[in-house]
Amino acid sequence: MVEPIFINSIFLDYILPFVLVFTLIFAILQKTQILGEGKKQIDAIMGMVIGLILIAFPFSRNIIVQLMPFLAVIAVVLLVFMLIYGMVFGKWDISHVSIKIIFGIVLAIGILIMVLIIAGWWTLIYTRLFSKTTGANIWINVLILAVLVGAVVAVLKGSSGGSK
Repeated sequence: MVEPIFINSIFLDYILPFVLVFTLIFAILQKTQILGEGKKQIDAIMGMVIGLILIAFPFSRNIIVQLMPFLAVIAVVLLVFMLIYGMVFGKWDISHVSIKIIFGIVLAIGILIMVLIIAGWWTLIYTRLFSKTTGANIWINVLILAVLVGAVVAVLKGSSGGSK
């Protein structure tokens, strides 16, 4: 039986990553106009070269191929959240700084963990942070650093706003 083209390994591993990277690089170069104004041909050549270099290196290509399902799932989860938020609270208002900060932190942590998992570094970092010997030392140092930063912030806040 013939395999459909959309699940063919050549299409998934070579054509789609090339098109994605070519499009992204071309759009970035067009928007920033780094290579000059009205230089679509040069921007296209740069996008093509970077896309071809990407598909020549399996490690980089695999990271991109494995990140795209994560991107799709996050986009759907965000869409569902915004729909539910809109039904409950009415108009979606993202002008609040706290909502932007929370979304940014959650997405940054999720993307960081996903990239670490795909690159194969997650198990190394996880075992270092949560093993009995090294993990304890790391968390004690983080706690001491947090207390020191908190003390410095408290001193600076207290000295700037108090009465003399």
